[in-house]
Amino acid sequence: MTSREATAFLPLTGNAEWRRDWRDWLWLLAVGAVQWPWLLKSLWGGRLRDKEALLRRLDLPMDALPNLGSWKADVGFLHYLVDHIEAHRPQMVMELGCGASSLVLGRALQLHGGGQLVSFDQHLEFVESTRRWLLSHDIHSELHHAPLIPAVAPWPGIWYDLSDVPQNIDLLVIDGPPWTLHPLVRGSASCLFDQVAPGGTIMLDDAARPGERIVAGRWAKAWPHFRWSRRAGIKGTLIGQCQNSQSNASA
Repeated sequence: MTSREATAFLPLTGNAEWRRDWRDWLWLLAVGAVQWPWLLKSLWGGRLRDKEALLRRLDLPMDALPNLGSWKADVGFLHYLVDHIEAHRPQMVMELGCGASSLVLGRALQLHGGGQLVSFDQHLEFVESTRRWLLSHDIHSELHHAPLIPAVAPWPGIWYDLSDVPQNIDLLVIDGPPWTLHPLVRGSASCLFDQVAPGGTIMLDDAARPGERIVAGRWAKAWPHFRWSRRAGIKGTLIGQCQNSQSNASA
């Protein structure tokens, strides 16, 4: 069970002991009703020739990423991650939601600067199988199980129970938890923004979806010392670059 295989329609949530209240259901139904075009688009992971070009670029075998699409990062986003690592040589990369991006990030760091990848995911079996998958390609990264717990205000839903979070993060990649838990579930990633180093970068995948657009607007207001921009793509990417060492602990 890794990103080498086809992904089920519903994402893996782990064993979260959490129940939605009526407000959570209202958010889920309202956003789900309008975001189906983005969900349909996300089922396509990109062109085969682009995936093959990515694997040649990373000096990986052609079967290293046999299945993309569905809930996985698309090939355009994966190319963009490699572009960023080639250009900026980050030494500390933190990832929320492991899988295909873990393989690509870990390999790109090996090739360009030797930085470290620390990844968190809510599903223990998925973390363990992804770790074995990376090791089969001689990629040594830190992959951690982070169970889901109730989120801390002002964000609704649930969030990762994070421990051993790295300091001075040069690149923070946010590709989880799944939106089906709550359309604003990834907003809680702002609890990590104080750990982003000056000049460091945040990348939010699936940024074209309505829920992530709301999250982006709130982040822009609460964290003005980040320069926010968007990158077009199959699912869209929100990019935030830390301009200085100021922080906003209330976000």
